[in-house]
Parts: sequence; structure tokens; C-alpha cells
Amino acid sequence: MNETSAARAAARWPLAPAGETDWLRELTDDDGLTGFMPPGLPDAAWVLHSMYEHELGPTDTPYLAYQRAVLNGGEPEILPGLDPADVFTGTVGEHPGPRWRRLRWAELSRRTGDPVAPEGRLPCHRSFPSLRESGGWPVGISGPSEGRLYRADWNRLVDMLTEHSAQGPDTRCLAYYNPLLQGAEDFDNLHVRAGTLADAAALYDHPGEDGWTPSNLWAQDRSWVLCTDYDLWATKVAGSTALVEALLDDMEIEALRLPWAT
Repeated sequence: MNETSAARAAARWPLAPAGETDWLRELTDDDGLTGFMPPGLPDAAWVLHSMYEHELGPTDTPYLAYQRAVLNGGEPEILPGLDPADVFTGTVGEHPGPRWRRLRWAELSRRTGDPVAPEGRLPCHRSFPSLRESGGWPVGISGPSEGRLYRADWNRLVDMLTEHSAQGPDTRCLAYYNPLLQGAEDFDNLHVRAGTLADAAALYDHPGEDGWTPSNLWAQDRSWVLCTDYDLWATKVAGSTALVEALLDDMEIEALRLPWAT
């Protein structure tokens, strides 16, 4: 955690009234248990959470089998050229290390023949069924994060929201964290913070949020809203067509439209 960023987030993202989410309840007809999933406003795109591939590429060994072998005292290099530290160390949400590269969903889709998103479904743990085994994905591929964005994706998304907001970095916005991110202890008093886009990158280090990105972030004028559902591998961004087109064309973020989920 970046201590300077954490201090900034703590100071500039105070708690806000739970009632700030009332419009999302009405808009989505949902209780927000895993996040309020908005419709297109008038358009929407899905930002796919990053995944990474080790420089050795994928192996034939499932993650859990490799983990058991390491814990049982296997050789230092159970898989030649792969240091267990490359697999098991690192911080959730951060780039996994120098021997890893970004693996785009489109590339993995071409390789496996699995669609990026099967028709009628959302990106989640059921994606890429040809890789899915009881022991997890193969060692050598670090799958997408569930219910949170990687820091790099979050920062880029904040930049793009800033570019497409009338007040730019001064845009007032609110962040909602669903109860599952808060230990599933309070389902009545929804957890909301208020701040500006200028300080949104710092939210990643907020000392009260345990590394989670918000379930929902929205502009106070309701011109856009994003949802990172607790159970999904992608973040929905609903807003203007100009914002959506910018996300689709961006070279850093990987995004797509899902016609059945706009």
C-alpha cells in the first residue's frame, strides 16, 4: 500500500449517507448485495479485468496440483524455469512481476477457441471453459481478479472518466462498497464514500477498504456509473456513447460491448 496515497484517500473520501444509493436501488431494482448493475445510460461497455502470462507460457499443471507439490516439499523447480516465488508472491491487484506479461482476453480466446464472452453470459469464473479444471487454471497464467480491478486498469479508467466528465478532475462522485467487501456484517447500512475524480486513484489504497475497488462509482450528476460486481471478472461502465467508444478504442484497457447486457 502506498502510504501517501492511503493518507490522501482517508482524508478526501469520507463516509457519505447510505441514502446516496437510493437512485441506484430504483434504477436497478436490486439491493446491491454484489453491486448495483446499471443499464446503459444510454450506452455501456464492459472493461475486462487484466490477466497475465508467465514468460514460460502456460503449463500442463493445474494451479492446485502445483501448490500441493510445493507445500509437500517438492524440488525448488518443480517445473523447470519456474520459481514458486513467481507464482505465490505478489500483491492482489498489482502487476505480478517482471517475468509476467499482460495476456489479453482476445489473445487467449484465439488460442483456446473459447469466446471472450459466450452469448447471454457475463465474464466470470465460467469463462474459458477449456482451461477450467477442478485444480484451477494452468500454472503460468494468472487469471482475472474477481470483484476488483487491477490498479493499472483502475487508474486508466479513472483517467478516462475524467476526460469524459464535464467538470474533469473536479467531478464530484460517490463510491459504494457492497456488504460482502465489508465482512458481510452489515446489510442495512450501505457503505458509501464521497470524493472527486482528482482523488479517485487514491481510493485503491484507502486504509478502510482492504484493497477493494468500489462496487459502484458514479458521478454525482449521474452522467456515468460503473459497477464491479463481486462475482464477475469485468466492470460495466454505463454512460455516454462517446465514453463507451473511447473505452472500446483504448490501447490500455480491454473493453467490449455485450449486446445482451447493455
